[in-house]
Amino acid sequence: MMKEIQSDADNRMGKSVDSLRQELVKVRTGRAHPSLLDQVKVEYYGSMTELNQVANISVPDARTLGIQPWEKPMIPAIEKAILNSGLGLNPVTTGDLIRVPLPPLTEERRKDLIRMVRKGGEGGRVAIRNIRRDAISDLKELEKESEITEDDLRKAEDQMQKLTDKHVAEVDALLATKEQELMEI
Repeated sequence: MMKEIQSDADNRMGKSVDSLRQELVKVRTGRAHPSLLDQVKVEYYGSMTELNQVANISVPDARTLGIQPWEKPMIPAIEKAILNSGLGLNPVTTGDLIRVPLPPLTEERRKDLIRMVRKGGEGGRVAIRNIRRDAISDLKELEKESEITEDDLRKAEDQMQKLTDKHVAEVDALLATKEQELMEI
């Protein structure tokens, strides 16, 4: 039973780190990356559809995204969706291709993004600690029901702390990498 609790906690902590990783990919670092447009939804035959479902997104150079719609009538809808996305991007249409130039980040905007990234990182750490708290409370329940000994409980708590430290270190490494990317000019 102890192993199951530890395994479940490890799995949930890993999912918290993965979730943070996915959120950090969406933060713009000045370099073009197709995932910047992941949250953009386009009206496609009456339903809201993700942009990558109606067009091919490429990166022709470091500061430009290229969007090739699969159907030419989608071009105005895609432009409108990008403008309304709140990303601060201005698409430019050239024939069948939509180019989205990424403006360089100002120093102030970089600092805002770093603050946002740190806030997300703290949320990840809190989630990991909450998982540890829940797992330790489950272990204490097992001890209360005399399914495990007090020594087993102490060992399991130590292992939970090591798991927590490992996952928090992963979060810190992700944040350090992202902050470094954001400060690059």
